Amino acid sequence: MLAAARTVAGDAARAEHENRPPGRRARAPAPGPAPAPAPAPAPAPAPASASADRAWPVAGAAGIRPAVLRGWEPPPTPWAAGHRGVDLAAAARATVRAAASGRVTFAGTVAGRGVLTIELSRSGRPPLRTTYEPVRATVRKGARVEAGRPVAVLQRGPFHCRGPCLHWGLRRGKTYLDPLTLLPAPMLRTGPSRLLPVIGVPVPRGPDPHRPDHMGPGRPDVAPARQAAATPAGAALTGAVVLVAAAVWSLGRLSSERVRRGRLADQLPQAGEADGAAVARAGEV
Repeated sequence: MLAAARTVAGDAARAEHENRPPGRRARAPAPGPAPAPAPAPAPAPAPASASADRAWPVAGAAGIRPAVLRGWEPPPTPWAAGHRGVDLAAAARATVRAAASGRVTFAGTVAGRGVLTIELSRSGRPPLRTTYEPVRATVRKGARVEAGRPVAVLQRGPFHCRGPCLHWGLRRGKTYLDPLTLLPAPMLRTGPSRLLPVIGVPVPRGPDPHRPDHMGPGRPDVAPARQAAATPAGAALTGAVVLVAAAVWSLGRLSSERVRRGRLADQLPQAGEADGAAVARAGEV
């Protein structure tokens, strides 16, 4: 009896302390919030020569952009001479990568050079097409390729420039375009690239800051023709050329005048002798 009384008294004391009626057991504490999941590791930064949907066809020194040995020089007419693309410095047998995603439409030889042509995906009608030469293709016609995927190996020549280089071209239908317009501005410098839709590649209307000679607006059926840069140095050079041309023209005129006067001087004595002979004959008569 005494033990049972002590047990009841103890339960009552604990119930009073926990603010619950006697005879009821304490509830288990509510579970706490679940621990937050660990953050996912950040993706590795893209190299300077490639992005999600763009890539330089060849890599430069230390993985940065390659040197442009010769820029885009569109002809004034569709059949005139020009440079319908850009030449990128590269070592012989260098790996050539797709500049953008697309489908291989040609892999073969043209005029003794290995040529690879890729039709870019979702680039409008007619679609954009990039060409690479001189190369030995490592993909077949009809293959689907992604930007930055190896598609060819640079051959030993013949090249468009003095040393080993890759000729990279871009065309929409029959109109040649500057292939550098495929790459966003950060990629043209050295840093990582942003995404750029293929369908919005226009014919450049302003000067190209990545070429030594600037390009101006051109005819609608061909790419812009080359124009001289409107700089003070260019204006001074133009003025000097005009002055030299004027001086050469003036010297030519002076030389011609001297020759003409010499011929007249040679003819005057002969005319005087003829007149004297005529007067003498008249006197004899």
